[in-house]
Amino acid sequence: MGSHFRSYIWDPVLILSQIVLMQCIYYSFLGLWLAGVDSLVQTNRSLDQIFSYEVCPHGMCPVLSVVSELIHNMALCLQVLGFATMQGRLSMMAFILNSLTCALGLWFFIRRGKQCLDFTVTVHFFHMIGCWIYNAHLPAALSWWLVNVACMALMAVIGEYLCMRTELRAIPVNSGPKSNL
Repeated sequence: MGSHFRSYIWDPVLILSQIVLMQCIYYSFLGLWLAGVDSLVQTNRSLDQIFSYEVCPHGMCPVLSVVSELIHNMALCLQVLGFATMQGRLSMMAFILNSLTCALGLWFFIRRGKQCLDFTVTVHFFHMIGCWIYNAHLPAALSWWLVNVACMALMAVIGEYLCMRTELRAIPVNSGPKSNL
């Protein structure tokens, strides 16, 4: 009979539950990091911080009215994830810190270095789909793409590093008492 150490069995229920778990970790910790950032600068909490890539003047959303769409097209919107404002810089910091906590989630719940990139891309793909639905168009802001690609890279590399350290840990072979012969 062959060895079953680290054998891979196709288990779609396990994979789907891990995807759902990683999405929950992503959004819950992102919400906590953004709440911490908002408490530092005393700003209002909003779903725009998670899903929107632009905030228009006077709180208008480009999806809600023709006037705000005109403002959006005239490029009068500020980027949520941008270097121009303190709130933008702190939001980017929250996204980067979230990638570190998600890497810990990969380490605790996925535990396979080979699957870290897969789950990282899946989490960020579903986040992009959520942003697309929320804003009614694909992200066009360069800063949004740069932040998310950097967060993907950071989450995947740190997650793989932590998982590989665990996988390469020495396995004790003989745990019984030594006898002198």
